[in-house]
Amino acid sequence: MPALICNLPAYEVWVRKEYLLDHKGGHGEFVKGVWVSAKSIPGRAFYFETYLPEYAAMFDKLPISAFLSEPEIPDPDMELHNLQFWNCMDYGVVAVQKQFVGSMHYELYTRDYGAQTGTYICTLDNYHQDVDAVDYSTSENPPEHKSHNLIELDNGQFALYPNNRMRIYDNSLTPEPPKVPDFKVSTVFYQVENGHDRDGLGNDENYFWKTKKETEGRKLFEPVGTGNTAIDNTVNINIEPELG
Repeated sequence: MPALICNLPAYEVWVRKEYLLDHKGGHGEFVKGVWVSAKSIPGRAFYFETYLPEYAAMFDKLPISAFLSEPEIPDPDMELHNLQFWNCMDYGVVAVQKQFVGSMHYELYTRDYGAQTGTYICTLDNYHQDVDAVDYSTSENPPEHKSHNLIELDNGQFALYPNNRMRIYDNSLTPEPPKVPDFKVSTVFYQVENGHDRDGLGNDENYFWKTKKETEGRKLFEPVGTGNTAIDNTVNINIEPELG
């Protein structure tokens, strides 16, 4: 079955109250919350489920633009399409925390507000989870797949951005200035079992099996080298009989 939902770090946030009132009121008001989970529906922004302690209630289906790190209007106050760059790509979704880059400094390149800096929280990533359902999305297509890195921005908002709209700086590892990436989008489906000579292992019952090339060449695990350079582990012991 499709995954649809994944757990999130229990991150404390402030919710813009207008999102809790269907934008019919509550503007300029804020409610304390804690993230619980995220939902992924293709063609839509991620939906965040949030616990609201003050009300002992849960509220679902909030976009990333509903949240702030402090109970105040941010500057700049960016719209949803500047905070999440791409829609969800499939129902299958996982949340992971990339520990190695987790403490580094992030710089995001927004659509309309230039570079914005922030701190990493976790990454939401889509995949096609149900093999029995038609894969009409592009979540597993190399040139189209995107990760959604969840970033707490220094302006007080949160964002979901792909790798190719960010720079990540480490004080120890990153040179000053770093090179400008000249990379190309990956278009290759990498795999290792097809597209080369067949190994022909279908009728091999040996534990240390050999490929066709190995069968025609040197033996598996034979001594390295040839002639005088070969490694020979044979030990010859000659014992002379005693005369008595």
